[in-house]
Amino acid sequence: MADAPTPIVIRRVKKVVGGGHHGGSWKVAFADFATAMMAFFLLMWLIAATTKEQKGAISEYFNNPSMMDGRATAPSPGMNGPGGASTSLVKLGSGMELKKVTTKPSDPKEIKRLSKELEKKRLEALMKELNAAIAASAALAPFKDQLLLDITPAGLRIQIVDKQNRPMFDIGSSSLKPYTVEILHELGRFIETVPNRISISGHTDNAPYGNIAGYTNWELSADRANAARRALVGGGLSEAKIAVVVGLASSVLFDKTHPEAPINRRISIVVMSQAAEANVAADDKGDSPIEQALPQGVAVVSTIETPAASAAGSH
Repeated sequence: MADAPTPIVIRRVKKVVGGGHHGGSWKVAFADFATAMMAFFLLMWLIAATTKEQKGAISEYFNNPSMMDGRATAPSPGMNGPGGASTSLVKLGSGMELKKVTTKPSDPKEIKRLSKELEKKRLEALMKELNAAIAASAALAPFKDQLLLDITPAGLRIQIVDKQNRPMFDIGSSSLKPYTVEILHELGRFIETVPNRISISGHTDNAPYGNIAGYTNWELSADRANAARRALVGGGLSEAKIAVVVGLASSVLFDKTHPEAPINRRISIVVMSQAAEANVAADDKGDSPIEQALPQGVAVVSTIETPAASAAGSH
């Protein structure tokens, strides 16, 4: 038997030119690049968002980040230790804390302007809170169309106005309607929560009051202002918060084109600004906020309470 032929094996070696495949090392390099770019953009964002004082604190931290500098020196001003880092186990990184601005405006006009801006923002925030309280109150919500809020130079003004079929008082009287008492009780509880003092003014329309000699719209508006004061105190407002109670009759109309309109019959409560409170303290100079709000030549009348009386008209 002849021998079987021997198989021939051919080996082919593939030559790779240019280095070939390098595995996954490029992914690591790309990840490092992406991380560096993210850190760079984060740094740019922080630089844009920080103030000059914060940048100074960060710079001071990196200039000396250690807690100890190897010298027996007293701690640097504003630091817990000689270096930028904190020596406290609880309060970390004092170098990153905001530094207080020690420079204050020296110009009296600038100080006054900044004070007014701050006061206005505070009163606007208070008005938002009161609007929210009115909307949330079951007692006040039905009468929100009779509660008018605005900001005046004297402070936050809350006006409770008459509606055609929903007056606050009995006709020609200082007797409060039951729902008006409820409104004032709710307002008294809210105003008690703020530190400001208040002024209360009563207003009537221009219809003459003529049943009792010597009893006019001036006396009626003053009596109504005092009735509102008593209701506010009954709701929880302390007497010490009341600075001014005054009757203005029809001297300051809400709707000047219609002097007889029901909206002119109203009680105005002003949560006074700090400047207005200061004016009340200097009332002997004749510069109280009520007098500032009056037309020229109109004087503030006495707020002594007089007995309630019946009268004609639509007051």
